[in-house]
Amino acid sequence: KFANALRPFAAVAAGLGPTWWSDKHNKHHALTNEMGVDEDIATDPFLFPYTPDPENDSPLRKIQHLIFFIPFSFLFALWRVDTLKVAVDSIEDKRPDAKNELWYLLAHYAVLFTFIPFTVWVPAVFLSGLMSALIVTPTHQSEELFEEFQSDWVTAQFESTRNAVTTNPFSEWLWGGMQYQLEHHLFPSMPRSKYPALRPILTKFAEENKVPGGYRESGEFEILYMNWDLYRQVALADAVPGAPYSRGNGQLGAIDAGSSPGAGGVGLGKFM
Repeated sequence: KFANALRPFAAVAAGLGPTWWSDKHNKHHALTNEMGVDEDIATDPFLFPYTPDPENDSPLRKIQHLIFFIPFSFLFALWRVDTLKVAVDSIEDKRPDAKNELWYLLAHYAVLFTFIPFTVWVPAVFLSGLMSALIVTPTHQSEELFEEFQSDWVTAQFESTRNAVTTNPFSEWLWGGMQYQLEHHLFPSMPRSKYPALRPILTKFAEENKVPGGYRESGEFEILYMNWDLYRQVALADAVPGAPYSRGNGQLGAIDAGSSPGAGGVGLGKFM
């Protein structure tokens, strides 16, 4: 009940809707790194985590490792746009509490536009987007990407997730629990304060069950480099005919087949 009561908080405080987030993030947790389904790896045409088919390619791919910080900075701005689209669609589809959610979002923007200077909130949106992308993106994109549905969900979480090892109390706070990305994926309702106690348990589980790659973790700067190097390698590679499309490769629930705001592209991508 307490958690449900707090569902509107992100809408009022950050302009991010709970319905949009539940749709997007629950699917990400259930189908992590599955091409054509997981929106978190459908970041083209601005960033490609794997080499695309020539038909789905973009000139930006060749320089993505040089400009990655720009689309990273747009993360929260895009999330805000997607939130509003889902909020309006939810009213048309008569989803539960849809009208109240839209009112929460309107209240957020009323306060934002009335009391917060433009020169404050605009840079804040882009800076927070950059920081969040730098934290959440590396924990998945450098790991296995799946072309087909993964029936062994637990193994898939181990194979598609890498934790970050923080080196100081500030980093531990800054990462906000996302340095324990695997623990978060396997036990999303567990308080993040409990995640460190899970590490030895999951490490032992991976060893005893011979999980491919085991319990994956790297230093906080190493994991950032790994993500950047992935972008560099994909930028240097030639397009691959027949490579899966990021928004639909025949799987049920593919992004383009549903009502996702990511259908057709990310932001201006659908017009490019």
